[in-house]
Amino acid sequence: MLRPTFYLTGMLLLQARPDVFTSPIDLVLGSSPGTKLILAVTLLLSLASWFLIVAKGLQFRRLRAQAMRFMEELGRSPHLQEAYRSAVKLPSSPYNRLFREGLSFYSQLQPGVMQPEGHARGALSPTQLEALKMVLGKEIATERDSAGQYVTWLATIGVVSPLLGLLGTVIGVMHSFIGISTGGTGNLSAVAPGVAEALVTTVVGLGAAIPALMAYNYFAGKVGEFESELEGFGNTLVGWMAREGLL
Repeated sequence: MLRPTFYLTGMLLLQARPDVFTSPIDLVLGSSPGTKLILAVTLLLSLASWFLIVAKGLQFRRLRAQAMRFMEELGRSPHLQEAYRSAVKLPSSPYNRLFREGLSFYSQLQPGVMQPEGHARGALSPTQLEALKMVLGKEIATERDSAGQYVTWLATIGVVSPLLGLLGTVIGVMHSFIGISTGGTGNLSAVAPGVAEALVTTVVGLGAAIPALMAYNYFAGKVGEFESELEGFGNTLVGWMAREGLL
């Protein structure tokens, strides 16, 4: 008579036993809807950050190639008028646009100087020279903003992702307490699923945040370096114009 009783008791214990997760995938599939939502959002943010990382990397690589080509073409022109005519034929690039914007504004102040047969010379007034520098500064700011577009999104992802992981941690801990209250015991089988959910969301949040923050710091430095190079080129352009007697 005792053997059937033990058998029924064992079956009831097996039926009451919580699900056993043998892999992280099983854990994600068996997690609560709130945890799945957090993991899905964090994964989307991570994919978005990697897309931005690749896109910005290609963009700065293209900007570097365009700058080298422009400088090589500029080095073949001994005079500013010849450099201006060569720059017009080149594809649009930040250095090209800055160069053309500055000389186009100068052509409005001194008509005919940039023409092939132009020989006019006329010193700019202090007000006109200051206006020329403001035009160059405005174009530099425009190119800087274009190069830095969407870089701040990497910082946003880097800040938000750990907070989502923390939210998942809180939800997992809450599930652990619910498991304790439901099972009436604090053994490992009652708290393990909730703790595992908490750890998974924390790891996923950090995995999304770390690359995004590292990329943000890198590209923010590249934007600052790019702006400094444009400012240096603008000053070089003003000096070239002064050397040829255009100012």
